[in-house]
Amino acid sequence: MDETKTIIKHHGAATGVTGSCHELLLDDHASLLVDCGLFQGGDRGADGAGADNLDIRFDIGAVQGLVVTHVHLDHVGRIPWLLAAGFDGPIYCSEPSAELLPIVLEDAFKLAISRQPEAIRWYLKRVERLLRPLPFDQWHTVYERGGHEANIRLRRAGHVLGSAYVECALTGEARDQETTVIFSGDLGNQDAPILRPPEPPSGCDVLVLESTYGDREHEDTGARRDRLKALIERALKDRGTVLIPAFSIGRTQELLYELEDLIHENQGKEAAGGLHWNDLPVILDSPLAGRFTQAYRGLREHWDEQALERVRQGRGPLAFEQLFTVDDHEVHQRMVAHLAGTGRPAVVIAASGMCAGGRIVNYLKAMLGDPRHNVLFVGYQAAGTPGRELQMQGQGGQVELDGEIHEIKAGVDTIGGYSAHADRQGLLDFVTGMTRWPREIRLVHGDDQAKQALATELGRRYQDSAQKGKILTSP
Repeated sequence: MDETKTIIKHHGAATGVTGSCHELLLDDHASLLVDCGLFQGGDRGADGAGADNLDIRFDIGAVQGLVVTHVHLDHVGRIPWLLAAGFDGPIYCSEPSAELLPIVLEDAFKLAISRQPEAIRWYLKRVERLLRPLPFDQWHTVYERGGHEANIRLRRAGHVLGSAYVECALTGEARDQETTVIFSGDLGNQDAPILRPPEPPSGCDVLVLESTYGDREHEDTGARRDRLKALIERALKDRGTVLIPAFSIGRTQELLYELEDLIHENQGKEAAGGLHWNDLPVILDSPLAGRFTQAYRGLREHWDEQALERVRQGRGPLAFEQLFTVDDHEVHQRMVAHLAGTGRPAVVIAASGMCAGGRIVNYLKAMLGDPRHNVLFVGYQAAGTPGRELQMQGQGGQVELDGEIHEIKAGVDTIGGYSAHADRQGLLDFVTGMTRWPREIRLVHGDDQAKQALATELGRRYQDSAQKGKILTSP
């Protein structure tokens, strides 16, 4: 097959880990867009777009449709700008994503464009009109013209509920055989709570593969659970709060699932100094995260067997007695003041996951100066974000929040095992689990170090297996 016939333009996440947006050319006049996400930190697209300018600068005249791999903002948050640029084609996604995507896009629209109720209603009706929910594991024709045809199939990616990787099968006069291109989106871990695990495809010609954790392995689930328990017990002993910055969808629900299990396992037991696990409040302080958690509860048919078994036992993995959800902004402000000014231990989960905004910033400003408290990172922190700076500086350092410098006296910890992304081994398994390995792998959605480390190991695997293929770190 002529490699020049498979053309992919990378409009985002070719460098860096945010702003995912890839365009697959179907013929000389048609293309398919895969994701259209927000940039964060210093990440930029090939056309110069970034967090400070999200306008769509690339030509969308040929775009026949948009495929959404999952509903995280770094994959869908730029859709309002895509619509503003004139896109009016179908938006393909999995059935669970179709339930979650309007919630995400409503929030993005409010923050970036308008909070006027009429404008929001008009926008959401437009999104609803364009949505095309697809069942997993079934082929769907997205383009037919002039002897060319494109079919796509969504497969479970195990990253967040509804997440998918996309198989694209292309046929046409210019191809002597079918060409298969796969976009991984974000791949998850085999043992992620609630979600059914990803399964490698049988094979492909070209693979566009994320590489977020291409240079490291996650802690195993037992180790991360022990560390989480130890951090909570330390907070109870110090009469402090554990602050967990987390994305509203995926990471938050996974944490709630784990916290419910810890409290269930230790019910009636003393954690520290007369304080019991049963008395530990878990505060979900994010209206958006609350809506997503409620939506997750309504999508139980997509949960894995372990989660469903807990429900059959009468437990509430995402709705338990110690869980308190904060919606109102005034209640949020009182909660911040209460936890900062009293000796009431608690676990707080709040967005944004990279501390670039949202309610977590108010908690950090109020509590970073007190060593009783702890900040726990459970996800990737992109370069240029306050989260990365706080993570790198640690206790004894400084971080800038809302234009002000804050001393970091609170503890700062990271548990890598909670990442919703597959680690190095998971990414390698995705490739080597195929019966027909890709002839070309394009590494995206990763820092240079992560991409290079993954490329080196993939190259070694290809050589050892006498497979032929090339790995591109700068697609």
